[in-house]
Amino acid sequence: MTELYQSQRAMRAMRKTAMQRGVIAVLDVGTSKIACLVLRFDGTDRLASVEGIGSMAGQTGYRVIGANTIMSRGVKFGEIDTMQETERAIRTVVQAAQKMAKIRVDHVIACFAGAEPRSYGLDGQIDLEGHTVDDQDVARVLAACDVPDYGADREVLHAQPVNFALDHRSGLGDPRGQVGQTLTTDMHMLTVDKAAVQNLVHCIRRCDLELAGIASSAYVSGMSALVEDEQELGAACIDMGGGATSLSIFMKKHMIFADTVRMGGDHVTGDISMGLQVPTATAERIKTFYGGVVATGMDDRDMIELSGDTGDWEHDRRTVSRAELIGIMRPRVEEILEEVRARLDAAGFEHLPSQQIVLTGGGSQIPGLDGLASKILGQQVRLGRPMRVHGLPQAATGPGFAATVGMCLYATHPQDEWWDFDLPVDRYNTRPFGKAVRWFKENW
Repeated sequence: MTELYQSQRAMRAMRKTAMQRGVIAVLDVGTSKIACLVLRFDGTDRLASVEGIGSMAGQTGYRVIGANTIMSRGVKFGEIDTMQETERAIRTVVQAAQKMAKIRVDHVIACFAGAEPRSYGLDGQIDLEGHTVDDQDVARVLAACDVPDYGADREVLHAQPVNFALDHRSGLGDPRGQVGQTLTTDMHMLTVDKAAVQNLVHCIRRCDLELAGIASSAYVSGMSALVEDEQELGAACIDMGGGATSLSIFMKKHMIFADTVRMGGDHVTGDISMGLQVPTATAERIKTFYGGVVATGMDDRDMIELSGDTGDWEHDRRTVSRAELIGIMRPRVEEILEEVRARLDAAGFEHLPSQQIVLTGGGSQIPGLDGLASKILGQQVRLGRPMRVHGLPQAATGPGFAATVGMCLYATHPQDEWWDFDLPVDRYNTRPFGKAVRWFKENW
């Protein structure tokens, strides 16, 4: 625990150093694509953005000066499967982004979708004896949280205080500078599979890059695809990627739950490939141009040519109706959404005052998906695109880039984490604790 805590703090310090130098890269390592953006910070607001805490602290102070995307290699279910192939892909995409930016980049912040995230809700309490709350008190109350025994094969990726209460006043974003007798906190802790994270860290270091931060793509997608009101009142972000579907729940502008379903758009492509007996590349093209999940009467007559090059003339000149294609795609999309529904139910999503659901990610672009999702997940479903970032190329503004754009916000305005305070490290204890969303039922 201490070793990880130190490495996270070291990365945090490295991020500040990179921002003071004026340039940093963000890297989204996905199953279907790897995207890299190079950010430049201007002198006027750079130091303010380094010190500024809070996810929505504004867009000023930086712009995208380099961007590139490459087809992913060696990644399955959002985790590295073949180290050499992923290393080569990361090198290629970073070099291309550097070339566009006309500047060398040493520091990167990375996000990934897999590694089986698990959420925990922790709480802690200390006596203040009537003095003003300072950084040391926040550190003490965070250290007083009962940390569950999450297992030696797992690592803490995010540990954020999501609520403070001073005496009987709950829902405080930041208690520092206020006076009271008793300070309590609720914290959200996200653990991930240790090996998956270590593989990613090792891969990036093999590319001669310094890792200045690491984040869950469920978290950063929510930061960019949810509007401020949704983050405040309660919403879930469903990021449908190629190999995994990430989901995060936000409340009071903090992530309070995250999970991953090990299915995504690539599984839909695989079903089309198997069902129509066509190569994966053809199946992907058919899905992109003709895909959908809601069939109408017209779709029986709308024929799609399956051009092939097997040499079998009959096989290569086949046609299928769009209704048949939808018949192949819909069951898999329903399966993914049903699994997402089960995870949301387990988190207690129905207890939040607002139950807005936002679909984003490359897989969310299937026509008719929002209608199907509202039937399975609940009424309030919308399609989300990442927020605008200064200098972002048009090609990187679609829903497939929600996590990538979210990384820009995470890099420039990170929320307070456990390791931002000097915790008394000997205070960790190990009593398991209950469900992640519990305190929201009681406090709001």
